[in-house]
Amino acid sequence: MLKQLREKKGFSINQLAERAGISNSQISRMENGVRGIPKPPTLKKLAEALDVPYAELMNAAGYLESDNSVATHANETLPEWATSKDKRDFKKMLEEDGELMFDGIPLDDDDKQRIKDVLTGLFWEAKQMNKRKKKNDVPPDSPPHS
Repeated sequence: MLKQLREKKGFSINQLAERAGISNSQISRMENGVRGIPKPPTLKKLAEALDVPYAELMNAAGYLESDNSVATHANETLPEWATSKDKRDFKKMLEEDGELMFDGIPLDDDDKQRIKDVLTGLFWEAKQMNKRKKKNDVPPDSPPHS
């Protein structure tokens, strides 16, 4: 989708990179599917550079459903590697419903959505990092290989 939007706007990869403040290699990797799902702040930069709604890119990346609610349907929008426990953890994180405030002032719906968008990206990034770490960790009491 990124490549189609970029070409529709008549931008080269280098032009989009400069407008968005993102490296041209990162844009190329996103377009070719080599890079994972971009984080919400990256999508925000791209949306502004391409003059498209931020929600459109968030939806395309799988963070939002078409009604702009945060993604919860496992097979449609969550990372392929997410386990059922990961999905439960994610749902629980989003359902913890306390009043969000900044400096003692309740946040409006737009601010709450932006916070959820960032938390969504951070949640999946942390889960993926934990999975890599566990895969690379060797228990300290395991016998040495000979």
